[in-house]
Amino acid sequence: MLLRIASLSLLAAALAGCGAIQERQHQEDAKWAATAPVEETSPPPPDGSIYHDMQNMELFNDARAHRVGDILTINLVESMQASKKSETTTSKTDKVNVGAPQILGQSLRIAGQSANSSLNSANSFDGAGSSTQSNQLSGQITVTVAKRLSNGGLLVKGEKWLTINQGQELIRISGIVRPEDIAQDNSVDSTRVADANITYTGRGTLNEANTQGWLAKFFNSKWMPF
Repeated sequence: MLLRIASLSLLAAALAGCGAIQERQHQEDAKWAATAPVEETSPPPPDGSIYHDMQNMELFNDARAHRVGDILTINLVESMQASKKSETTTSKTDKVNVGAPQILGQSLRIAGQSANSSLNSANSFDGAGSSTQSNQLSGQITVTVAKRLSNGGLLVKGEKWLTINQGQELIRISGIVRPEDIAQDNSVDSTRVADANITYTGRGTLNEANTQGWLAKFFNSKWMPF
């Protein structure tokens, strides 16, 4: 009976945990949803004029993104390399000689031997380490303008999902773009995006197969005492 109650309690806790994880995923996905353009107010009643200020009649502007909801293509041209190498060598030698104590003008002798003593110590350390890391990301992702800042900068964000068989590939990007950096084809390189936050990950069976279980993570974590 106790075993059955414990099993049901573990099952309820697991279901609650799964529900909490799904809720966090839904909230995270909602943050990356595309930003819709600002709804324009109703036009004023006809007064005989051909053009009105409220109409979107941009006859001389180019098609580059500059308003909330406009679409912008970001060229992913990320390529970074980092390397570090360190080497340390230390050594230390100590030597101390202590003469025999004098008693009535005579050196102390023990078992016929002088009581002179000496202390020698030596230690050394030799360590070396190196680390190399590189990453590369290329492609394109189209995002929307989420906000126009007071200095003219554009806060952009967007995501792209790619479903293949039993897995999903997800890429997300957000950051701030200067209108001056946007090319004539309405694109900008990712290296020109300030405060860029680029995420490339996956979901589904393939991603789970490449992920450690919670027990394996515990044994490989800093909390493992052995």
